[in-house]
Amino acid sequence: MSTPSPTLRELTGMSGDPAHLTGSALVMIDLQNTYTQGVMALENVEPAIEQAAQLLERARAAGGTIVHVQHEAGAGTPYDTHAEIGEIVDAVAPKPGELRIVKNFPSSFVQTDLEAQLRDAGVTNLVLAGFMTHMCVNSTARSAFNLGFAPTVVAGATATRALPGPDGTVPADALQSASLAALSDMFAVVVPDASAVPD
Repeated sequence: MSTPSPTLRELTGMSGDPAHLTGSALVMIDLQNTYTQGVMALENVEPAIEQAAQLLERARAAGGTIVHVQHEAGAGTPYDTHAEIGEIVDAVAPKPGELRIVKNFPSSFVQTDLEAQLRDAGVTNLVLAGFMTHMCVNSTARSAFNLGFAPTVVAGATATRALPGPDGTVPADALQSASLAALSDMFAVVVPDASAVPD
């Protein structure tokens, strides 16, 4: 097995320190019932929701900016935000006053006012949790980085599923690891779990 090379973050002198919850925005990406049941059920989804709930509780106690993102793909889909399947999981449901963003693309920034809301709140550090790691978490983290934000991705508060690949099935754990490694090379600081995010 080959030895991993330094990350681009390391080679270019970027910080490897995670964002603190205080003074950051916690962005909860697509923590919807969609991913807990049926065709889109993810591996390790319940532990990820528990980790996300811990982050949410701590962010609320810290008085931080909290953003709940939901994906909408229309009636009859697993992403119907007007049906039970597309609602945010009860354990991490928004409280009054917390921002809710509905998106139609993998990145939470595309054709939404998320960037404007974060600029108005005066935050540049983001803590990201949610689903799916390889898709909307990945796309949101990359967009955030490209817009000048500093994202921290909490690995334990994310999850994904097995996918078909050119050489056969890519197991969920392999896809999870590869997705997080790709992000940590440049676009985000990736930490193992909620306890690694300072208050």
